[in-house]
Amino acid sequence: MRRNRRVKLIATLGPASSSPEMMERLFLAGVDVFRVNMSHSSHDLARTLIFNVRALSKKYSCPIGVLADLQGPKFRLGEFSGGRAIVADGTVFTFDRTESTGSPGRVFLPHPQIFEAVEPGHTLLLDDGKLRMRVIEADDNRIAAEVVVGGPLASRKGISLPDTILPVGPLTEKDHADLNCALDLGADWIALSFVQRGQDVEDARKLITTDTAVMVKVEKPSAIEDLDAIIAAADGFMVARGDLGVEMPIERVPGLQKRITRMARAAGKPVVVATQMLESMITSPVPTRAEVSDVATAVFDGADAVMLSAESAVGQYPVEAIQMMDRIAIQVENDPSYSSLVHATAIKPQATAHDAIAVAAHAVADSIKLSAIVCFTATGSTALRVARERPGLPVIGLTPVHATAQRLTVVWGIHAVMTNDPDRVQDMVNKACKLAMEHGFVKPGDGILVTAGVPFGSPGTTNMIRIAYVDETGNAVGGG
Repeated sequence: MRRNRRVKLIATLGPASSSPEMMERLFLAGVDVFRVNMSHSSHDLARTLIFNVRALSKKYSCPIGVLADLQGPKFRLGEFSGGRAIVADGTVFTFDRTESTGSPGRVFLPHPQIFEAVEPGHTLLLDDGKLRMRVIEADDNRIAAEVVVGGPLASRKGISLPDTILPVGPLTEKDHADLNCALDLGADWIALSFVQRGQDVEDARKLITTDTAVMVKVEKPSAIEDLDAIIAAADGFMVARGDLGVEMPIERVPGLQKRITRMARAAGKPVVVATQMLESMITSPVPTRAEVSDVATAVFDGADAVMLSAESAVGQYPVEAIQMMDRIAIQVENDPSYSSLVHATAIKPQATAHDAIAVAAHAVADSIKLSAIVCFTATGSTALRVARERPGLPVIGLTPVHATAQRLTVVWGIHAVMTNDPDRVQDMVNKACKLAMEHGFVKPGDGILVTAGVPFGSPGTTNMIRIAYVDETGNAVGGG
């Protein structure tokens, strides 16, 4: 299933898209990875969804990725008398640990961690930022806050603390159970919510005993402050613009999106741009012009993937939303300015053999106008490094490892194909030529560049580049 674009598309599964028939339609429309939102999925439902993804992958002989998204800690208020209260601007509002119904001046807050960590001057955001307060006094049992922006406040609404580093990790008891379920079901990526520091990623990784990769959802101001450590610790990243826009001034989000995208690309790790990309298509068959520009910006920036959330999970037009994403991406990648914009920021290679091979492959393929780069890769590392260069021609990742092929579905430009390791160099080159032709990337007379590691079957030993030309039978001729 060859795509006509490099950026990948992720669709969230939900009531509008969880049937096998709809999942197949979404895949044919362009989905590369399906997201299972563990916040709203029971373990039985997750099992069914992932089983259906694997059945679809088998039917089309094509790797399809599964991203299991963990909920993370959620902090909510207690109950108000009558279900809601009107909180007035300029008043002092109190949060306490008394389990009684709230009023316009106070409410029960069932989270002792907040009382332990919050300090005077910290900002409190309630109901997705609709209400804003500033802490005046705080102790182990009571928080008094000045209401900066008031309004109606309902029971069980969320509370966010953008200035406060809370003494909690990213995994709750529910997340531990959901993580074990996702690992047992063979999810390819685990998305971590509520990451505050690099150590959170390291702690979570200790619980993962499989090849499953870790994707950090960057959504907290504290994560931005420790971004270098988080980039080093994680396998991939999601720019969770919804939560970022709640906990930080919303005008900062576009710049942060570009910064995170740039840093992830420099590290050779995939980055996903998410949240409200085609929000109006939840109820409309066409997006707004601003939404089209938003998706296009992520593609121009070189993001590995763009993601739909409610649009595909509960929207009225999930297939149309994916088709629109696909058309936007193809149009952008064929725009005359695309190459200059996606390479506008120089990505400095690291002093590793993988980076040296990737940079050389890009330069050679460009200078002699080859048709594809073919990477033999067991772990995916070589393919990731080649994709990091954002070459102007297709990249085919050949791997004997199912988990690697499925993880690569989220990576920019990689067309992953399952194949056995070759026995010798000529076998490797012939196999690369045949598969490139079978998958429609080359025709007789075209040249390809092949990267691999010798001896074969030794992960992390990429040390060779070969150039070959394809004859009428798909075998290699010439080159060197």
